[in-house]
Amino acid sequence: MFPGRVTASYLGPMTSNPWDQAGEPNPLRALTPDQLRRRTSMKWRTHPADVLPLWVAEMDVPLARPVVRAVTEAMELGDTGYPVGTAYAEALAAFAAKRWGWDGLAVERTAIVPDVMLGVVEMLKLVTGPGEPVIVNPPVYPPFYQFVTHMDRRVVEAPLGPDLRIDLGVLEEAFRRAVAGGGRAAFLLCSPHNPTGTVHTAEELAAVAALAERYGVRVVADEIHAPVVTAPDARFVPYLGVPGAERGLSLMSASKGWNVAGLKAALAVAGPGAAADLARMPEEVGHGPSHIGVLAHTAALRDGTAWLDAVLTGLDENRRLLTGLLAERLPGVVHRAGEATYLAWLDCRALGLGDEPADVFLDRGRVALSSGVPFGSGGPGHVRLNLATSPEVLTEAVRRMAAALE
Repeated sequence: MFPGRVTASYLGPMTSNPWDQAGEPNPLRALTPDQLRRRTSMKWRTHPADVLPLWVAEMDVPLARPVVRAVTEAMELGDTGYPVGTAYAEALAAFAAKRWGWDGLAVERTAIVPDVMLGVVEMLKLVTGPGEPVIVNPPVYPPFYQFVTHMDRRVVEAPLGPDLRIDLGVLEEAFRRAVAGGGRAAFLLCSPHNPTGTVHTAEELAAVAALAERYGVRVVADEIHAPVVTAPDARFVPYLGVPGAERGLSLMSASKGWNVAGLKAALAVAGPGAAADLARMPEEVGHGPSHIGVLAHTAALRDGTAWLDAVLTGLDENRRLLTGLLAERLPGVVHRAGEATYLAWLDCRALGLGDEPADVFLDRGRVALSSGVPFGSGGPGHVRLNLATSPEVLTEAVRRMAAALE
């Protein structure tokens, strides 16, 4: 079905990685296109069947066995009531300590929320008021604009630098302007960054924390992609783990790492200086998460690390595969391989396709990618590609994209 199968030459020299697959096969190679097209979620039902969907952040993988087991056992027991307890937070704390060497996640400073973005909304409500500014680093995840605007806050942009990293000078100027009138302001940090895949360093995050304290800006960190660090030499650093971040708030979830976006549950985590803020969150917010979602996320964090490591190995291979395919088939596309997430940010401006190259790749190539325009400043002329699929699908997608330009 997909001509031009993967060969070892695309992958380049294999490098060692720190992940322990424990005998797990690559989940990205487990499902056929026909199996995937039986799915009824957004990724596979938004476009016609002849379109390869490499846009929304869903992975083409079967679920980790511990997640399936937890959900199945709950269904068999009829355990479908309301969530309670701290098992999810305890599992995340243990995962953070083992995975990131961070033992600062205090269970008593956590709260379950429906999902990361709704959690972001609730955290921003705690530290800002109507009409007050929220700083973001474009190009950035489009719901940052949508959710912030819908909650009657004002978006202030502090664009990433040419290297797709936080520009501290630009950020400081945005902080200065945001608080110039004497009101409150928040910085909505995306870490790791979506769509660029940038993993912020400990030094960068400490500098952000210092600026935030200097200007009185509260930091709310969306860390949903934290488990998905695909470059073997990169390391995720929790924002709340750096010096000066005590007044920060973070949102974390197993959603992206284990492909359980439809099983709604996330955790809000407060630094020591933000515990009183988190305590003010309305009780009804905790009724939003799904009990089944909480069970699934807990099982993923507690028992699903071997599966996650197998996915990370496959994503690292796909990351290098994409780099080779673009160099061979679409040399006009500028791509800086990200260190995290399973998303690739492609600069297509040299192709002469205007602000919306995604339209051309869809109409002429039958490949669905995310348009760069909704990602804010720096987005026009770009597309975001989801590489969490099989090497065969990824290879066919790039072939189609190249054919769309012929």
